[in-house]
Amino acid sequence: MTAIERSRTVAVVGAGTMGQGIAQVALLAGHRVLIYDIDATLAADGAGFVQDRLERMAAKGRLDRAEAEDAIGRIAAAGTLADLADAALVIEAVVENVTVKQALFAALEEVVAPDALLATNTSSLSVTELAGGLARPGRFLGLHFFNPAPLLPLVEVVSGFATDPAAAERAYRTVLGWGKTPVRCADTPGFIVNRIARPFYAEAFSVYEEQGADPATIDAVLRECGGFKMGPFALTDLIGQDVNEAVTRSVWESFFRSPKFTPSLAQRRLVQSGRLGRKSGHGWFPYGPGAVLPEPHTAAPQEAPAKVTVVGDLGPAAELADLLEEAGIAVTATEHGGPYIQLPGEGQLVLADGKTSVEFTDVVYFDLALDYRGATRIALSASEDVSERTLAEAVGLFQKLGKKVSVIGDVPGMIVARTVAMLIDLTADAVARGAAGAQDIDTAMRLGVNYPLGPSQWHERLGPDWAYDLLHNLDERCPGGRYAPSLALFRLGYAAGDEDGAEETG
Repeated sequence: MTAIERSRTVAVVGAGTMGQGIAQVALLAGHRVLIYDIDATLAADGAGFVQDRLERMAAKGRLDRAEAEDAIGRIAAAGTLADLADAALVIEAVVENVTVKQALFAALEEVVAPDALLATNTSSLSVTELAGGLARPGRFLGLHFFNPAPLLPLVEVVSGFATDPAAAERAYRTVLGWGKTPVRCADTPGFIVNRIARPFYAEAFSVYEEQGADPATIDAVLRECGGFKMGPFALTDLIGQDVNEAVTRSVWESFFRSPKFTPSLAQRRLVQSGRLGRKSGHGWFPYGPGAVLPEPHTAAPQEAPAKVTVVGDLGPAAELADLLEEAGIAVTATEHGGPYIQLPGEGQLVLADGKTSVEFTDVVYFDLALDYRGATRIALSASEDVSERTLAEAVGLFQKLGKKVSVIGDVPGMIVARTVAMLIDLTADAVARGAAGAQDIDTAMRLGVNYPLGPSQWHERLGPDWAYDLLHNLDERCPGGRYAPSLALFRLGYAAGDEDGAEETG
């Protein structure tokens, strides 16, 4: 199935920011583009805004002048839906309301040619439901662009229950030809990004609600240790707390209130108080003139231990042994027992595993890092029973490696580790249920929300049982189903050949 020919018209319904962005993408790909809006003035303004943007791009040397002038001549406002009759593809970007969209597509179906594709840019509504009343639902699908559409490469190509595979493939190839990166997915709540991304916000909010750490510290750990570009508190302030919470609530309701997607009470209170983020001047953090952003908790300098013993295989943290030696700390290794780092004062440093410090004698947990060499901050977690000497040695050890250290409460699974484990679990479950392929999910999460690794890439790096074991431990300590590892995740570990390990942790 080939892409829609460049000689064919593409129509965009909805002249807002997203509609304008999609129109610009199609226009620069070589199509004639029509913008329609129920308000004819908005349609004309929308076409004008796109033309002005192309003019500015040409003036700044970001677009060839001849190309810009050619494109400007191929965009126009449509006065009526009937003007869209020769469109080979119509993409709607109107208000997120099922009734409004269904009425629009019913009207479009009476206008466009039988071979025309109809697409919705919805980010939260069911593609299947929107197509439910159409006479030809096979040509209907979702094309979810991310804002701003001209800049962000990702497009989710969503097949509804009745979408013809040939229609989805034609749309996929068309978007690919426009210079975007399309990913295929089924019509499930949240599609890919809005489904898989929920733990990035939810786990951070949960750590905060458990009094484990403050927002600035949690954000710093996820950025400087986990490799994420923004922390969830700052990111939701940018998105808008009302918008982010509405998406979370929609996914939760669509999955019949599964505990995996339970919204945050703290975020609900933030929305109720009107603290919606940057747009209101205050969210998790203050904004505006004179606002001072809070600093993350950073431990005071401590003396590093002169020597340590690495007991067993540290797994994802194995490179710490080399880093310690490079920093001048004498390292003795033993294969029996562990895995942990034995400190001189008899305390132990253990990689986050879903258990709590209070369960053991003098154990300090440290968080998972994307790259322990490159990480600039490490989180440590300790119960009130941990000795002052052990905590000081643990802090000093990582400071000797050049890291800032944030000491948080006794949080099972810490911050980065529990977030990554949940991302891996939701991905395994989504793949097993046919929502999307693992590679498409990885691509979507890297391009759609700028994650340092896709969940399946994390899984491959950390090992087949790592996420399962951590979530199993978390589920025992925080029962209710939120952390119960999926059957799909169990099967991935079992299929990898570690049958004994899978049975022990199951």
